[in-house]
Amino acid sequence: MVSYVALLRGINVGGKNMLPMKDLVAMFGDAGCTDARHYIQSGNVVFRAAPALAKRLPDVIAKAIDRRFGYQVPVVIRAAEELADILESNPFPRAETDFLHVAFLASAPKKNAVDALDAKRSPPDSFIVRGREIYLHCPNGFGKTKLTNAYFDSKLGTTSTVRNWRTVATLLQLSS
Repeated sequence: MVSYVALLRGINVGGKNMLPMKDLVAMFGDAGCTDARHYIQSGNVVFRAAPALAKRLPDVIAKAIDRRFGYQVPVVIRAAEELADILESNPFPRAETDFLHVAFLASAPKKNAVDALDAKRSPPDSFIVRGREIYLHCPNGFGKTKLTNAYFDSKLGTTSTVRNWRTVATLLQLSS
């Protein structure tokens, strides 16, 4: 069994797609995961599972949510070890962590799509794509950036969900 974190996009945000965390955690148990628990109300679940099960979980959980609540929610999963690597690989080491975020991608984007991203889309914000993550530095705050899920999803042909640096660090701590 390996420790993982599931990151769901767009639930319990602004009164949209309300999903009780106890129900979400139960879905992970029903799917065969152990030690499932949530962190804050916005779709973060820490759990343990066999790697083969974890690989299928984004689809399994998304379908369970759609059946029970009637809406589609993207689910992205990372192993605790991957979270540790993400935190260690911070390409903005001098930036205040309050202005750092990570966009977790459901799949690795193609190089030509990454190369076509507009680095000057939202000055003074900056980003670096590494594998299935986008590191974001938004010195004016994430709420003011044009580096949004919609932008990256449309340009990279995948699905993203964003977490602030502090949340990523806490999820690693909870999953270790």
